[in-house]
Amino acid sequence: MTDFAGWLMPLRYRSETAEHNAVRSDAALFDLSHMGEIAVTGAGAGEALDYALTGWLSKLVPGRARYTMLCAPDGGVLDDLVVYRQAEDRYLVIANAANTPVVLDELQRRISGAGVTDETGVTALIAIQGPNAQARLTPFTPLALSSIPYYAGAYGDVAGRPAWVARTGYTGEDGFEIFCAAGDAEHIWTALADSEGPAGAGLPAAGLAARDTLRLEAGMPLYGNELGPDMTPYEAGLGRVVRLDKPGDFVGRAELAEHAAETPRHSLIGLISQSRRVPRHGYAVLTEGKQVGAVTSGAPSPTLGKPIAMAYIEGTREGSFWIDIRGRQEPAELTELPFYRRSK
Repeated sequence: MTDFAGWLMPLRYRSETAEHNAVRSDAALFDLSHMGEIAVTGAGAGEALDYALTGWLSKLVPGRARYTMLCAPDGGVLDDLVVYRQAEDRYLVIANAANTPVVLDELQRRISGAGVTDETGVTALIAIQGPNAQARLTPFTPLALSSIPYYAGAYGDVAGRPAWVARTGYTGEDGFEIFCAAGDAEHIWTALADSEGPAGAGLPAAGLAARDTLRLEAGMPLYGNELGPDMTPYEAGLGRVVRLDKPGDFVGRAELAEHAAETPRHSLIGLISQSRRVPRHGYAVLTEGKQVGAVTSGAPSPTLGKPIAMAYIEGTREGSFWIDIRGRQEPAELTELPFYRRSK
């Protein structure tokens, strides 16, 4: 167990590699109750979020979700978010655990004409991720899971308890995230964990370590590594989340419009180490002996069998790259992100 943004969280339950491989080959459970859940409700909720965030949230139909960002007036990223429109006048904003107070404060300051309520303390979040996630979850819910598309959700029972079930995740695999009352979490978790899969074994649990290697293989950014107040969405290669075409003003619009018209100062790249030594956050990235950037996330990849890293570099992506790993320059191959893409 480890302290994580004020929560006591499982780093691993057993071997993190075994947990990682379970998600890639079958399915596994994640306890994500540390994530922030903030409800925005009322007749003007969608338009209020349009002003507060970079996305066009009022355009979402009920039942759908969108990946978006909360930016500072200068365009820097304060947090990346998933927003669900659960009903006509209700949105659920999912914040990173460490940023929940910041997101809550900013939404309360930026939003008028709608209610902003922190539901983190009364909400639990359980994820089931992997190619067999749908088959594993189906016996426990009357919901037609096959009819829920990616980035969508629906209300329905899970193991006899009310929940919001969304087809979202942070692993690069198919899967679902189950939002339920905190008091129902243990019942739902135990029911799913004790279920038998193709091999007859229960559904394994996975901790923070496996979650990090899974998201890294999938090329998904992590706040504090690839995202932060000193980076704009454009530098992270996520300019698509900035909806400059939506009507009205929004916080950071003028600065972000300027960034959209410029060549980003930095580029986010993927690197595959050609040695067994593992690049870590902050290690220098070099070309022709000159430092051009730094690793933002790095780890051994159980799927590729090699160490991998994401890094920000200045200027062009051309040339050969090395990573300074504890004083030794190790060669690295430039690759397109993501490192791993599921087959279906």
